Amino acid sequence: MNVMMLLEMANAAFPERTAFTDGSNGDSFTYAELFEAAGHRAASVRASGASRLVKLDVSNLATPLSLFTSAWAGVPFVPLNYRLTDAEIEALLKRVTPAYLVTQVDRVATLGAVAEVNAVACADFLDAGQHTQAVEGEWSMDPEEVAVLLFTSGTTGEPKAAVLRHKHLVSYILSSVEFASAGEEDASLVCVPPYHIAGIAAVMSSVYSGRHVIQLPNFTAEAWVQLAREHKVTTAFVVPTMLARIVELLEAQGNATADMPHLNSLAYGGGKMPLSVIEKAMKFFPNTDFSNAYGLTETSSTICVLGPDEHRETVTSTDPLIRRRLVSVGRALPGVEIEIRDDEGKLLEAGGRGEIYVRGEQVSGEYEGRGAVTDADGWFPTRDAGSIDEEGYLFLEGRADDVIVRGGENLSPGEIEDVMLTHPDIADVAVVGIPDEQWGEAVAAAVVAKPGASIDIDALKTMINEQLRSSRVPAVISVWPELPYNETGKLLRRVVKAELSQS
Repeated sequence: MNVMMLLEMANAAFPERTAFTDGSNGDSFTYAELFEAAGHRAASVRASGASRLVKLDVSNLATPLSLFTSAWAGVPFVPLNYRLTDAEIEALLKRVTPAYLVTQVDRVATLGAVAEVNAVACADFLDAGQHTQAVEGEWSMDPEEVAVLLFTSGTTGEPKAAVLRHKHLVSYILSSVEFASAGEEDASLVCVPPYHIAGIAAVMSSVYSGRHVIQLPNFTAEAWVQLAREHKVTTAFVVPTMLARIVELLEAQGNATADMPHLNSLAYGGGKMPLSVIEKAMKFFPNTDFSNAYGLTETSSTICVLGPDEHRETVTSTDPLIRRRLVSVGRALPGVEIEIRDDEGKLLEAGGRGEIYVRGEQVSGEYEGRGAVTDADGWFPTRDAGSIDEEGYLFLEGRADDVIVRGGENLSPGEIEDVMLTHPDIADVAVVGIPDEQWGEAVAAAVVAKPGASIDIDALKTMINEQLRSSRVPAVISVWPELPYNETGKLLRRVVKAELSQS
């Protein structure tokens, strides 16, 4: 197994088909051009003596080229977050040297001065005239070789480098994507950052299916809608905050639908999707198949999916248990097993809330320098909290560390947020636990009002008390102009918690 084999198959099946287009300038690669370019860049990487290929830039044609070049050259691909400070980037670079760095032109001199870093600008990496020598020989097919090193966000300490071997990534693609399943007219709009596992998965799955990828380097709802219409995009993936912005734009435009009959499927994931947002989105895109995908870096992307049929069934059903599944992330993919365990590691029955464990061929659960954190039976502790109903639908409740312990009772922030989001004046909400002398932790919430609306705090508390119970009613509710999210749409609960703890 090797990631390059995915591109090799695509090149053999449809070499002249357009593979990737940079939405910012219109430049593109066919599958044949991408395959040939990877072979020449692999020679340059090997000649440099680098043991890692690092990509530090927005999504552009150098992104898929870097991924497949590294696979052919036999070195790990290391995409870095270009939004980090120079000091943070240098610290990460020093952990992956000797490195061949592909980056923005204005960073070449500074980062190229770091010991054992050979820095080249993206434009020079893409310039065929600077890579005239093709690599000799085929790529390794050892499934145990490391394909990607992906740094975690480091929100609770020093970033960890998750190890994804070729066997993990290829296993995920082979089990979830049908080869050559896309037609020539199919186009995918990719707007997730290249250093996110969803971005890497989008490259591989699109190549294996033969789909044309339109890259959106920097997301805005306006740019997304424009590119989707211009290229008649047939499929796309967004994080919840992106979909919320798209819905807001369409509402502001006053149209009944998004006017995208060509958009066959829209997948979302990477965070909790508010029920109100997905319900509005399904009205704006009435003929689009929606899917909710849940996965982690350590699992090579998606492990659980709520598919199109289930989306339609939940919306039309009058059964509250079925309707609730619209806020689930669906059921496990074939070849993936999921369990819920309590604090002592004991398996919980259906409906029990605890930590999510996952096992399967695509699951790595390994970090560079730390080894695997899977148990003896191959189960990986995700540190995500959740529950599984009797039909196998998985419900996320945030990180395990986010659970609020009030007087010995475990409270789910997600459960309280779901109720608060039904309030007609609330656009967004974050529930956290804050220190409390009497109860250990107290419930607190930051809420964002819809445009032109004002929130009656006492009435909101009464509503929560009526639908849940008094222990779930936030002791503190603060109205904010907006909630803090990172660039991939994840709520920064630590920021909310720190701010509300001082109120």
